[in-house]
Amino acid sequence: MKGGKGKGATKKETKEAMKPADDRKVGKRKAAIKADKSSKRRTKKEPKAKKDPNKPKRPASAFFVFLEEFRKQYKQEHPNVKAVSVVGKAGGEKWKSMSDAEKAPYEAKAAKRKSEYEKQMSAYNKKQESVADDGDDESDRSKSEVNDEDEEESGEVVGCSITRFYLFFRNCCFS
Repeated sequence: MKGGKGKGATKKETKEAMKPADDRKVGKRKAAIKADKSSKRRTKKEPKAKKDPNKPKRPASAFFVFLEEFRKQYKQEHPNVKAVSVVGKAGGEKWKSMSDAEKAPYEAKAAKRKSEYEKQMSAYNKKQESVADDGDDESDRSKSEVNDEDEEESGEVVGCSITRFYLFFRNCCFS
């Protein structure tokens, strides 16, 4: 036995272990944690959508436009500094110390880039809509529906993998 626990403590633990989970007294925090774990089990990770390489990239903000120029200056003044973090910190400090008048040219460049990006995105979206309209009837149905029809036509038995496993397990163990 571990120090500090007597016989009474072990009896109490075994009685609680025999009780159904609903009858046990559980604090609010423990109940909330259990609820979170059960909800995580139900949800499956959905794969992320693949990014379209033709989609225009988002424009840089005014700070990043400033950093492009600042990096060049900083590397000329400090050629031996190789760490990116040092350059970023120095750029951030300088950006904070700048007045609105000093930031104005960078904000103007960022606004110009943003307007160009919006034009490119509108053209991209129009192109995507036209491609989606040209799709055939199968695009309206999900991939699983199309696959199910293909399997039925080929004469294969359609079923989920869990059912197949259960039948295999039952045949192996109980026959």
